Amino acid sequence: MRVLVLGASGATGQKVVMQLVDKGIPTRIFIRHHATLQKEISTSSLVEIKTGNIHDFSNAQLQSLIEGCDVVISCLGHNLTMRGIFGQPRFLVSDSIRHICEVAALNNDKKLKIILMNTTAYTNKLLEEKRSFLERGIDTLLRLCLPPHRDNMKAADYLLLELGRQKASIEWVSVRPDTLVDHNIVTPYRVEASPTQSPIFQPGKTSRINVAHFMVTLVTDAPTWEKWKYQTPVLYNQEQEKEKEKK
Repeated sequence: MRVLVLGASGATGQKVVMQLVDKGIPTRIFIRHHATLQKEISTSSLVEIKTGNIHDFSNAQLQSLIEGCDVVISCLGHNLTMRGIFGQPRFLVSDSIRHICEVAALNNDKKLKIILMNTTAYTNKLLEEKRSFLERGIDTLLRLCLPPHRDNMKAADYLLLELGRQKASIEWVSVRPDTLVDHNIVTPYRVEASPTQSPIFQPGKTSRINVAHFMVTLVTDAPTWEKWKYQTPVLYNQEQEKEKEKK
């Protein structure tokens, strides 16, 4: 097995790579030019480093990038700068996921699993998830004003509503963490099919290391993959529930 991690230099991406390496899984990572990596990643014999701008890749270049990989984990995101938020490429995540699926579909003999890191702000229309009128209004405003938010929504919509289950050679999971926080160790967390609280008015917390742990579990544990494939699971840290009980 070999895993390709996109956005591997990001806060969550590096945690994904570290957990894959800890499990002895050969990992190919794709990062921007001049991106910085933890020493444990950059010096690991299990890690193959590729650099570039994925939105500029041709079909042949992308085919070469995913060749030999059984799983693609996307932790792609926009830099939190004015240029990163409002500059090009506007649809880095959604265009990259679409392009990968289109190229992978050309090779029907090879099955590819795709794991997308998304957000609990996404509404799964097939599960008839509901948002209040005010939440829908805020979401519309965010789509209009923040291109990265719109990009994340488009990426998940592509997997859920366009790709779906129509390509036998491609399986996918779109992971929806709530408000991301930094923890140093994996802690208990729960996985839900849909949000159990409002991502706007009652947001939960999800540590990046827990997100990484769940995505790597999807890679290494077949029953977990079978349970969640073609779905959009939501992750919450359990510690927040203990805090509520104390109050």
